[in-house]
Amino acid sequence: MAIDQSALLDLLAALKDTDVSDRIRVATERLYQELIDAEASQVIGADRWERVEGRTAQRNGSRARTLTTTTGDLDLRIPKLRTGSFFPSLLERRRRVDQALFAVVMEAYLHGVSTRKVDDLVKALGADTGISKSEVSRICAGLDEQVGAFRDRSLADASFPYMFVDATYCKARVASKVISQAVVIATGVRLDGHREVLGFDIGDSENGAFWTAFLRSLKARGLTGVQLVVSDAHEGLKTAIGSVLIGTTWQRCRVHFMRNILAQVPKGNQEMVAAAIRTVFAQPDADHVTEQFDVIASMLGRSNPKVEAMMHHAKDDLLAFTGFPTQHWKKI
Repeated sequence: MAIDQSALLDLLAALKDTDVSDRIRVATERLYQELIDAEASQVIGADRWERVEGRTAQRNGSRARTLTTTTGDLDLRIPKLRTGSFFPSLLERRRRVDQALFAVVMEAYLHGVSTRKVDDLVKALGADTGISKSEVSRICAGLDEQVGAFRDRSLADASFPYMFVDATYCKARVASKVISQAVVIATGVRLDGHREVLGFDIGDSENGAFWTAFLRSLKARGLTGVQLVVSDAHEGLKTAIGSVLIGTTWQRCRVHFMRNILAQVPKGNQEMVAAAIRTVFAQPDADHVTEQFDVIASMLGRSNPKVEAMMHHAKDDLLAFTGFPTQHWKKI
């Protein structure tokens, strides 16, 4: 498609009379309209006011169409035909918001912004006509498909010898009520150090049955080769790991353990205690890790015997990583 010299001069004149901030919208609107008219001429077999024998249809006016983009709302005209119908391939049959606005709408939706406020946000971004509640729902419905495809994908194509599992609680609307629900997630680590979210699920509580079902779903999707699982000391989770991932080693998450330790230490001493314990995990090999662990536990026990007892009780679980290659320690 080429815009003739006359049309270009008309466009130039229109742009000269337009504010700088609106020139991109005017130019974009003109380009879209030219593309629509060119496609219509191709379908009809003749340009506007052209008389040819091979034409397949005739124009019969046009209908208005608003295209919302980040440059503003484009007021377009879609040619109508006396016989048959025409709709430009450039547009979708429903009012289209461009991809940048799609991303904004979905991000706002995920953060709990109401559909009314989403409408205000879209207007603030330059879409004068805003966006309806139903269109917000339509746009965000695509999220369910994307999330479902990701959550249910096969895990059989790669091996993840190391896996982290954890849970948090979030507010969710269920049956018109806002309640707290457990969100569990599993992250795998390949031998090359690449991390990948393997799966997640939502349930009423973080109990053993829920964890068992979640881990079984990972295995059903093809998860194999897990050698070490890192998690907190939740009893239901530990039981689930032992029954579903048979033969794997369990390691107690040092972050969760550190929180438990610091809860027993006066606030003024917490930074010193945390720094001392971190030295255990900075050692070059298994022998030095074990030696440093005993030294730190004994040192802290002089002022706080309970901390020393907690460390010795959790020693084997905390130091499980020492049974694996040292080059992998940074990742596990």
